[in-house]
This record gives sequence, structure tokens and C-alpha cells, in this order.
Amino acid sequence: MRVYLDTVGCRLNQSEIEKLAANFRVGGHEIVASAAEADIVVINTCAVTAEAASDSRQKIRQAARQGGGQIIATGCWATLEPSAAAALPGVSRVVPNADKMRLVADLTGTPVFDLEPLAREPLPGLHRRTRAFIKVQDGCDNFCTFCITRVARGKGHSESIENVIRDVQAAVAGGAKEVVLSGVHLGSWGYDLNPPRHLRHLIEAILTETDVPRVRLSSLEPWDLDEAFFRLWENPRMCRHLHLPLQSGCAQTLRRMARKITPEGYATLLEQARRMIPGLAVTTDIIVGFPGESEGEFETSLAFVEAMAFAGGHVFAYSPRPGTAAARLPNHVPPEIKKERSRRMREVLAEASLRFRQTFMGQVVNVLWETVDGKGPQGWRLRGLSDNYIHVEAFAPEPWWNEINAVQLVEINSQGMVGQILNKA
Repeated sequence: MRVYLDTVGCRLNQSEIEKLAANFRVGGHEIVASAAEADIVVINTCAVTAEAASDSRQKIRQAARQGGGQIIATGCWATLEPSAAAALPGVSRVVPNADKMRLVADLTGTPVFDLEPLAREPLPGLHRRTRAFIKVQDGCDNFCTFCITRVARGKGHSESIENVIRDVQAAVAGGAKEVVLSGVHLGSWGYDLNPPRHLRHLIEAILTETDVPRVRLSSLEPWDLDEAFFRLWENPRMCRHLHLPLQSGCAQTLRRMARKITPEGYATLLEQARRMIPGLAVTTDIIVGFPGESEGEFETSLAFVEAMAFAGGHVFAYSPRPGTAAARLPNHVPPEIKKERSRRMREVLAEASLRFRQTFMGQVVNVLWETVDGKGPQGWRLRGLSDNYIHVEAFAPEPWWNEINAVQLVEINSQGMVGQILNKA
């Protein structure tokens, strides 16, 4: 069969469609670049915000309009609202998260666990990535009042070190030069194992047992980290980027969110991380307009975010998710106020991102090229990421897709920086 895979949302969703692609390929099926070419279309949906749920429905409708094969809806939105998903045009089946990784065997009768894993191949089409997203954990045992993901994903569950090592080795065999470790609550990896382990033990095993050139981590909750964890960056293969969701810089708001961190604790953690990891980029997530957020609370949060000097971040206007505790809280913030607060918070993060990039003017970084545009008078236009998550653009005499180059950063542009390639690293 010809299979098209698409996704909305987080890096975990990206890692899951890569895993599904590998399983389909093991069963002898072809992964194609569009729904129009496919016999089966799998859409991995998201429900973290109302916008993500809307995007998920739109993806399914787009696939139906392209006239491909049967559509299978899975992921968080499809798990939470299976009847709504089943009612969309073209949907023949809704698969909850708990059954997602059995999808290939259920559809094809191929017990993929009995077959040898194949080397990873980048997905064709829009989801083509040089970086391999590796799912190491699923579910969450936190009770953040705004989050529906715990309901959609269930309790925390860790993949074994052996399974993760196998997936990383398959990625390397397929030519991947960077793996991105992903999970709903990535920092809780190992808490459910017997005996319990810490995420640093998994990373140490990856660094010891594989030769993958770069290891990047997806989002981490700040309360899972300590000084011993930051020592991992003594190994230069660790990408100098931490995405640490703050959600609010106001202590009162954080308490209503049931977050396990205070602004003071967060600031201390960032100081420690930056001291131990020179050149570190710290990015974050912020929610504005959370129920009960007064103007004073917002101003406190805004000032704290400015003081943290992030390298960038995402701003979300709070949207109530049915089934969460926050949806039942009083004093919801009017939409026009949330919109204005979003604008102001994004301005602060944009300024911080600019200042972070300015500190790297003239410096040399190693860049993994993710996309290659057409050739012009200056050569091939390459775009990629430094290890500390600066988006870099440069020209090269050859289309060095999935290559790592030493690049001197010489100019700032709207999204990142422009560089001059010095050599193939």
C-alpha cells in the first residue's frame, strides 16, 4: 500500500509519524508525499489548544479534498473527540492514542515487532527532516490545570533504554546526524521504571552506545532538572538548547496553573544552566490571559520574561479546554485583552531573541542543513540550525543537505542569522 502521514502539534507527534512510517516500511509499504497519492492517509491530531484542534480538523478535510484513500484519524484530538473525528469527510477509522502504535499490524496483519528494523528514511513531502525525532516517553502524571494532554495521553510511560538505542541506531544508519528526544513529559523518563532512573541515564547511554553526532532535547519541565543533568553538556555532541516552559512569570498565576515551579526557582535554574553550558539558548512557552490574570499579574509576568533574556519562545492566549480544571475557574479574561497581552509578550520575546543572536555576531557555529533551495549566482541557498537553535542561512557550491558545516555568522535577518561557510565540519 501507499501511505501518507501528516501531523499537527508537537515534536512528539512528529516522532510518532516517523515511527509509524518505519513500521509501514518494515511491512513492505511505501510512504508517499501527498494524500492524493495514497491508499491510506493517517492524520496525527493535536488538542493542546483550540487552534490546534481546529488545525487537526482542517488537515483531515484537506486530505479528503485531495481524493486520496481511506483516512485514519489518531492523536490527541481524535482520542478526546472520536465521534467528531469520525463524522469528518473521508474518515474511515478513528484510532485512540493507546492503540496508535498497533495501527500497522491491525491494518496489514504484519507483526512488525517480529521483523528487523530498517534504517530510518526521512519522510517525503512537508515533513521531510534531517533531524530524527525519537519518542522516548509518553503520557504525563502532572496536573497542570490548563492542560488536556494528560487526559488524551494517560499516565507517564518510559521506553526502555534498549528500544531507544535501537531507534537511534536506525536513525544513524539512515544518515541522521541529529536525534531529537521527545515525550509528553520528557524529563520524567525513567520515573516509572524499576528501579527508577533519570533522563540523564538514558542520554548517557545514547552518548556511549551510539555515534550520533548531535543529541537535542525537546521540551523539558524545569522541576526535573539539576546540576548533575547539566554536566551532560561537557560532551560537545549535546546541542546547547533547552526549551523550558515557564507559562507565567507571576507566582500567583503559576499556583492557579498548578505548576511545580516558582519564578525564583526558575531564575535560579536558568542561572545554573547558563553558567555550566556556555552559549546555551533557552526558549520557553508563555500563556497569557489565564483565568484570573489581572493586569498586575500580567505586568509581573511580562517583566519576569524580559529579565530572563530568552533566546525565543511561543506565546499562547489561554483557550479553555473542556475537561480541565482551569476551564471551571472564575474570572476568564476577555478575548480583546488576551489579544493585546499576546502582542506585548511576543514583542518582549522578539527583542530577547534579537539580543541573543547579536551576541553571536562573528562567531563560528556548526550548522546542520535542513533545506536546500534552488541554485543562484551565489550558489545553493542552504537553511539549517546551529546546535543552539539559531536558524542560519548561507550559500554553498554544492547542495549540502544533511551535512554539518562550520559557519561564521555575519548578519542578522528576520528569522535568524546569515553565515559564511568555512568548511565541512
